[in-house]
Amino acid sequence: MNVLSVTPEIFPLVKTGGLADVAGALPLALKAKGVAMRSLVPGYPVVMQGLRKKKAVLAYKDLFGGKASVHAAGAGGLDLLVLDAPHLFDRVGGPYGDAGGRDWPDNWRRFAALGRVGADIAAGAVDGYVPEIVHAHDWQAAMTLAYMRYGKAAAVPSLVTVHNLAFQGQFAASIFAGLGLPDAAMALDGVEYYGGVGFLKAGLQAAWAITTVSPTYAQEIRTPEFGMGLDGLINMRAADLYGIVNGIDVELWNPATDAHLAATYSAKTLKARARNRAAVEDRFALDRDASPLLCVVSRLTWQKGIDILASVLDGVVATGARLAVLGSGDAGLEGALLAAAARHRGRVGAVIGYDEALSHLMQGGCDAILIPSRFEPCGLTQLYGLRYGCVPVVARTGGLADTVIDANEAAVAAGVATGFQFAPDNGGALLHAVRRVAEAHASPALWASIQRQGMKADVSWDRSAGKYVELYRALLSRRVTQP
Repeated sequence: MNVLSVTPEIFPLVKTGGLADVAGALPLALKAKGVAMRSLVPGYPVVMQGLRKKKAVLAYKDLFGGKASVHAAGAGGLDLLVLDAPHLFDRVGGPYGDAGGRDWPDNWRRFAALGRVGADIAAGAVDGYVPEIVHAHDWQAAMTLAYMRYGKAAAVPSLVTVHNLAFQGQFAASIFAGLGLPDAAMALDGVEYYGGVGFLKAGLQAAWAITTVSPTYAQEIRTPEFGMGLDGLINMRAADLYGIVNGIDVELWNPATDAHLAATYSAKTLKARARNRAAVEDRFALDRDASPLLCVVSRLTWQKGIDILASVLDGVVATGARLAVLGSGDAGLEGALLAAAARHRGRVGAVIGYDEALSHLMQGGCDAILIPSRFEPCGLTQLYGLRYGCVPVVARTGGLADTVIDANEAAVAAGVATGFQFAPDNGGALLHAVRRVAEAHASPALWASIQRQGMKADVSWDRSAGKYVELYRALLSRRVTQP
């Protein structure tokens, strides 16, 4: 089975968040199940530099204002198609914005181009390659399905995966003329969205199936609270909506072999984590003692609940726990965390920015990881935590609720607890969870039991990749009846 994945980022070439990890890991997991997934990605400078060998397989004289070509290439075991369009993607900054964090004003054009090329490939534009299914990721790739719907690839089964409904790709109606779609597409059942153009909305409308990254989030987005204005459409498409929880690359994230750790270990050798703990303490200038060492590895944003954490940090310190924070985001939240680190020297430490190696070390050395998200489609950090014996302490929402078993009395008695859950958007509940962590940590046997149970959890892609294969097969079976 040949599947074309269209994604705006992919690990190990370019990453801004969990989407890249998913887009990079899923093809490898599917390969073991007989599915050949090729990934179409934009040719950002970092992507083009990461390609050792490439072969031009498609050329455009004018793709949204300039020459472009598609190159077949490989990297990190991935089979890639790279859209080399310098006028759209060869820029200093991030994939979606400049070095100052401002969105590129022509993002609509950049990701419409990605969608247009994806639809062309779906229609057989690359010699010798005709995908049987097209799988688009998030709003940046969603227009692929609109171009397919109104073009030559309407009969090719398709699905869109929503990684975070909060990011929708909404643009003014004035851009429609530049999209190259028929006039009929600017309609309620097309790309029109509240008087403008909605890229994700267009994909949700055109896709044969919709997936999102956890079963709980699939239900949450059907409500006004989490639907972000799209709950009506999603409820109309409810029969085609699937929640498939993300996995992680268990070879890349393996405490027994991780080169980023000061000491490797397994569930049987948890005492070896002490060296990693000491390395974290040194890096964040934290006191060395036996108190619980908590961490946060996150974007520092409202969605992630970092403002909630900041509001109770003094209370967290009062429990006796220490906290190491790695991340970047809202300037006000960065400042609040740095101020807390200055106020509680030796008890709170913060590194502003992102460091992949340091994130591994923190999972390998900290006792628990705090994830206070207001909403969380899936989350990957709690899966890394489970894998590394860094006990997740999570808000009860989305994929966090699906992947962590709360250490309540019944779960502890049954020996199945893997972490701690608390009510989302509630500072008091978060603080109570930290107190529960401190109490459990004071019992070494209980704490080790929770760690080992989490490390036993299957957080790989194997089971979820199997569910994608089932869905792909179901879509292929419908193809004969589709016009």
